[in-house]
Amino acid sequence: MNFTMIRHSEQQGFTLIEVLIAFVILSFGLLGAVALQAKAKQASFDSMQRAAAVALGNDIIQRMRANDSPGFAALYNGTFDSDTALNTSLSCYNSACSAQQLAALDKQQWVRAIQARENTGALDDATVCINSTPVAAGNASEFNIEVVISWQGRQELSANKDTAAIDCGSKSDKRRLIVLQSYIYLRS
Repeated sequence: MNFTMIRHSEQQGFTLIEVLIAFVILSFGLLGAVALQAKAKQASFDSMQRAAAVALGNDIIQRMRANDSPGFAALYNGTFDSDTALNTSLSCYNSACSAQQLAALDKQQWVRAIQARENTGALDDATVCINSTPVAAGNASEFNIEVVISWQGRQELSANKDTAAIDCGSKSDKRRLIVLQSYIYLRS
């Protein structure tokens, strides 16, 4: 008896099962990358809004320091939001303005800076609360200033007891806020 070995050629290529498994693994990887991209974009937007709020708060404090006339607290104290109407007739660029006119112009520019729905600002449904109080009773030259800026973010966050107690803007799970505190010494 003569036995001859029949040599089987090695299998080449992939089976259908291997291809399906590779496709499933690749699909999960791509879905993870897409989810990561969406979270990165959302975090970038939230960061941009926070930076805009900090910049606005610093601008408010610096403009208040520049307009440090007697009685300035009454000129700036108060609340305004994204829905506050703009007064386009205010102008201090070509003429001298009183402290009161300058404060009104400053407020109008801040309102414009928070009107995201009108494509002029970066904060959605924003509210700004300004409160300046004398450091000591009867002392009209030293003031503590608190600027609170709140806006609506895109995702819900649960507020802690400290931020929930701050009364500026609408209270919701999407509310974001910053609080800036400063000190002004008025010139005599």
